[in-house]
Amino acid sequence: MELTDISPLEKWVELEKKINKKSGLSANVFNIKGIRISDFQEWPNKLCPEIKANDKGQSFICAVAHMNLAVQAKQTKKAVIEECDAGLVKIIYPIFIKDEFLGAIGACGLLLDDAEADTFLINKITEIEEEKLENISSDIASISSQEAEKLVQYIKEEVDKITGGL
Repeated sequence: MELTDISPLEKWVELEKKINKKSGLSANVFNIKGIRISDFQEWPNKLCPEIKANDKGQSFICAVAHMNLAVQAKQTKKAVIEECDAGLVKIIYPIFIKDEFLGAIGACGLLLDDAEADTFLINKITEIEEEKLENISSDIASISSQEAEKLVQYIKEEVDKITGGL
């Protein structure tokens, strides 16, 4: 079963947009292979598109964070709120129908609580100049752990509406 078997792609895109509007985070729905099901993209900062545009950044920061947290969310059947290696929050909410894992919703790109972007590590992975990284990460907004937990509850409620609570 695929996510689009439950609801049309437009509904999932609508959810991505709602999460983005509510939180400021970049939000995407992923299938079981960890591939985005839509091309919707709203960047929450200037740093993320730089990391994603870099092959090493995409492969060793973004993809790794998603894969690791999605596995954890799938195994526990619970949302995961962690930081990626760039120092930005990554929220993964697993989507299940009964006991079948169908994918996950990922939301990322703000600083969690008092965190800072890890420009040193980003530089080492991507070879993007650290000064440039510092400049483009200087105004990244933050989200509190409490706000992140509330967002998880919101995502759960919205997914339940789409899936009929199955």
